[in-house]
Amino acid sequence: MFKGDYLMIVSLNHKEEKTAQLMLKVQLPAYKVEAKLIGFDGIPQLKDDVQSIQASHENFIGYMSEDHLTAFLSYSESDSDYQICRLVVHPNFFKRGIARQLVEHFLNEIVKNKKVVVTTGADNFPAINLYKSFGFTFQKKLEVAPNFFIACFERE
Repeated sequence: MFKGDYLMIVSLNHKEEKTAQLMLKVQLPAYKVEAKLIGFDGIPQLKDDVQSIQASHENFIGYMSEDHLTAFLSYSESDSDYQICRLVVHPNFFKRGIARQLVEHFLNEIVKNKKVVVTTGADNFPAINLYKSFGFTFQKKLEVAPNFFIACFERE
């Protein structure tokens, strides 16, 4: 199921059905909390199922706690930059620094001399504060649904 040596942070093979199922068990509760926090239940990842996870072109790294997937980060890479696509922590593991460890691992072990971009709900202050703590700077706000805005950040 997991590639690489056993570490707290591992590469995830989301093409495997069992892994995709485990990822959904983290993602859906996490995005339900975010939806409530930002007052918007139209987050596309709330509509994901096993097949859409398996079909994703994103790369995934997961945080393991006692052999259980508790959080993950996904990203894509282009010629000019990386984009953080998802950063989710199961609500049972909130406030333990797991999201910080995933972002730190991503920035230190994966990103190589490229800009990193990320978007989050404009009212998702925990995520905004996390990204700012890593040197991400606000770029713009976009209205993606009536009266719902996302904030765009970059890190050189």
